[in-house]
Amino acid sequence: MTRLLTCKQFLQELNDYLDDTLDPKLKSELQKHVNECPNCWVVCDTTQKTLKVFKGMEPKPIPEHVQTKLMQALERRLKDKGCGGGKIDV
Repeated sequence: MTRLLTCKQFLQELNDYLDDTLDPKLKSELQKHVNECPNCWVVCDTTQKTLKVFKGMEPKPIPEHVQTKLMQALERRLKDKGCGGGKIDV
């Protein structure tokens, strides 16, 4: 009898599954899980489609004022959580 994977196990292997870098036996088990689990199928399908969209896009630089505001917000958040003073080096 074949052991069924859990959704958590599937999600832990999702990156390698999508990159097609898995052992064939594990890939087969994951494929079986995706085929039988509607929730994991949606996650897998949506992630594949998202990757296709982003791979086809050219990277755009973030405007300086947006980057400054983002970094300030992150530093405040880190400081509020007590993470090393909140300074971020870019």
